[in-house]
Amino acid sequence: MSQQDDVAGQHAGQQDRDGESHEYDEPGSVQTMDSGSDLDGRAGGRLDEDGGLLDDEGDDDAADDAGSDAAADGANGRRSHSVADLEFEGEIAADYIEGLLDVADLDGDIDMDVEGDRAVVSVVGATLDELVGRRGEVLEALQELTRLAVHQRTGYRTRMMLDIGGYRQRRRTELAEAGTDAAEEVRRTGVPKKLWPMNPFERKIVHDAVAAAGLRSESEGEEPDRRVVILPVG
Repeated sequence: MSQQDDVAGQHAGQQDRDGESHEYDEPGSVQTMDSGSDLDGRAGGRLDEDGGLLDDEGDDDAADDAGSDAAADGANGRRSHSVADLEFEGEIAADYIEGLLDVADLDGDIDMDVEGDRAVVSVVGATLDELVGRRGEVLEALQELTRLAVHQRTGYRTRMMLDIGGYRQRRRTELAEAGTDAAEEVRRTGVPKKLWPMNPFERKIVHDAVAAAGLRSESEGEEPDRRVVILPVG
């Protein structure tokens, strides 16, 4: 086990149906689904992107992809944030990440910013792939640990976002393109399409791309196999 994996550990068919259905794992791949499939009632997809385990995830996508912020703020200690609050969250998160980099003997520049109502901490470096992992799984785990560190200091819930090596921006572009392409196929064929499993951060990006294309999207399934379904007009 590499030193980086040790740090992350410490801190943290394809099946055919009459030739119609397929499982996919790569961006751009889609699965045809029966129009009668059980969906969870999402329409439109205008939710806040968030992949955090600290965000309460319920049965609907408002709780799932947005972290159920409006419904759960009081129950989870969340409060309104000023810019100064968010900057302080960013400082705590940056200190925590800097400590991890030191332990792992990794070099990286840390940038802090505020985007909307969340602090954003970005780590840029040439050898940070180990801290991203397959499909961003290590990055997601590190983000949750960092949020816990912020929560421990502030006493309230945080939606701080961590990015490493520009992964989230690259992934955002890939998923937006995949969502747009799938929406165009649904528009052309009139047949719903089910995409590969995604985390809440990824699903929100696809929902937004589909909404921008003028179609509706819903989410189906349970984590970690929850995925976006794109629906035709009408």
